[in-house]
Amino acid sequence: MKQGEALLVLDELVAAQWGLVTSAQARAASVPAMTLSRLVKGGHLVHVAHGVYRDGGASAPEHEELRAAWLATEPADPAWRRLQNRPWGAVVSGASAAVVHGIGDFRPVAMELTVAGRKQTQRRDLRYRCRELPAQDVTLRDGLPVTTRERTIADLVEAREDLSTVADALRDAVRRSELDTERLTQLLAPLAARNGHAAGDGEGLLDDLLSLAGLDLETTAAEIAAVPTLGNMVIANRAWTEATRRMTEMMEESMAQAFPGHQYEAAIRSAVRASAEAMAPVRAARLEIQRSMQPVLAQLRDMQAAGALARSKAVQELVGQPIAGRSPEERGPQPPEDESPRS
Repeated sequence: MKQGEALLVLDELVAAQWGLVTSAQARAASVPAMTLSRLVKGGHLVHVAHGVYRDGGASAPEHEELRAAWLATEPADPAWRRLQNRPWGAVVSGASAAVVHGIGDFRPVAMELTVAGRKQTQRRDLRYRCRELPAQDVTLRDGLPVTTRERTIADLVEAREDLSTVADALRDAVRRSELDTERLTQLLAPLAARNGHAAGDGEGLLDDLLSLAGLDLETTAAEIAAVPTLGNMVIANRAWTEATRRMTEMMEESMAQAFPGHQYEAAIRSAVRASAEAMAPVRAARLEIQRSMQPVLAQLRDMQAAGALARSKAVQELVGQPIAGRSPEERGPQPPEDESPRS
């Protein structure tokens, strides 16, 4: 096969799998090994890993080494076909999964892939973990099958990573989107005893991680107490809300008695205008109070996303409003759309 013909064939493969192709896929497409070697020498292909090449005209994709390792686990099958059928076979896990999720600060010496059956490699930069993964613990991130954030955090604890480092990953995870704390507690339960808790006490181990991450109630209470004026701000905010409600009710009741029929609506409009003018300075002061409270409210929202507020409404009562999930602007970068929902 001529090089031009081979490039046309390979273009179809690399276009669907991050600019990468395996030698097994090339052979299946009738591109001989000799032609592949010539394409590498000519700069048309770049050797990435054993049996894996990148289109010479394409920039290296993010997590290229992981993608190449994943392709090499079933080198003859194109990525699109493997991803169409679940289970997905090899799954990025451990610290490698944390890197793909963008949580924590991990620099794994060896990439980790979890596979259902026994599999070995001579590569020092790759290790296989053999076990069955429930479908609910696997998702798709950046086109790669990867353990969910909950399973990833539990795996990091199981791998005996320093708990403070795992807590950093937990904090990053909850700032991206809400965690399934029930599932995380289940996954941590078998690891509780060796981490200083009663056997099966996944909730206690999770509380430790939340505390290390600064997402527990005690840490937040200490931060609130460290701001001398914050308590007064909270009280003033609640007092404003209650006073406004009561004033509105009293005004509507009085005007309903004083102005019959159509005159009532005109009187209400006039009173609202006058009230708005009179309350403008107070409203400006309240906005300043709310701005001052934002850092603490953001911390509380992180705690809620982590499940730290699941058993207590005390902080919600303190601020006088539900702590809703953070807006996209507050949360920052979100998981890509190809992250599949948990089953």
